[in-house]
Amino acid sequence: MGLFRKPQAHWFAPPLTGEHATLTYLGTAGFVLQNQERTVVLDPFLSRPGLLRTLFGRLVVDEERVRRLIPKADDVLIGHAHYDHILDAPALCQQTGARLIGSRAAMMVGRAAGVPEAQLLEINGHEVIAAGPWRIKGLPSLHGRALFNRVPFPGDITSPPPWPPRLFHLRHGQVFNWWIDTQGLTVMHIDSADFIEEELVGIKADVLCLCAIGRRYRPNYVRDAVRLLKPRWVVPCHWDTMMTPLEKPAELIPGVDLLGFVEEIRQAGAEPLLTPLLGQHGFERMSS
Repeated sequence: MGLFRKPQAHWFAPPLTGEHATLTYLGTAGFVLQNQERTVVLDPFLSRPGLLRTLFGRLVVDEERVRRLIPKADDVLIGHAHYDHILDAPALCQQTGARLIGSRAAMMVGRAAGVPEAQLLEINGHEVIAAGPWRIKGLPSLHGRALFNRVPFPGDITSPPPWPPRLFHLRHGQVFNWWIDTQGLTVMHIDSADFIEEELVGIKADVLCLCAIGRRYRPNYVRDAVRLLKPRWVVPCHWDTMMTPLEKPAELIPGVDLLGFVEEIRQAGAEPLLTPLLGQHGFERMSS
């Protein structure tokens, strides 16, 4: 793993160099990891339709907001195919020409929305994906029991769903944790509060993006993730309600103990980086 200075927080991106990477939190489980050479987006969800639309209506993408907030992308990684992880990904790929990378379910969503086949990359897990000078690996995982000790909308997507979809059309499919090596900084993204321990053995990450919702249903979730991956920093994610506009103050998902989550991270031996929506951290490599 690289030796990096304590990350500096920014509201807007600092100048990017080959020695500098930024991590921007998009809310929900979404992030943009970027340096001068590459831009990788994870689980983008910016449209954030309100409660009534989410429960009873068609989920329509706010394409202008996607274009404005993520003007550039090379690769879009999908941890699983629930609406709050994948809804905006097809539009982002169409706007930027980025690859959509993920499970069969993610590919079916991409096809439903009209993403060209040449931009779709289906994986089964463990493949090392070349991304310019970076390396990406999707590790098979599990969806956490996030709602009343149950997995919401389980199952796979085996054919293109209606588009725009309804909430129940987007089943989670195969779940992946993403490991990204920028040739210096390594990042692990866990977008649901469970994982397969054996898949993380021997994997190390400087930065761990870790889901806050549902952790109480998996014993020792934080402690085990930190023990296995040995991150220096942990960025909590998936703690906001997902249904309020990004321009408004973030609200906690009912039942999420964010302060308790942060304290668990500290007790496990890592430094928490609690990040506001659209907040950003800059990681600068230390000189030798």
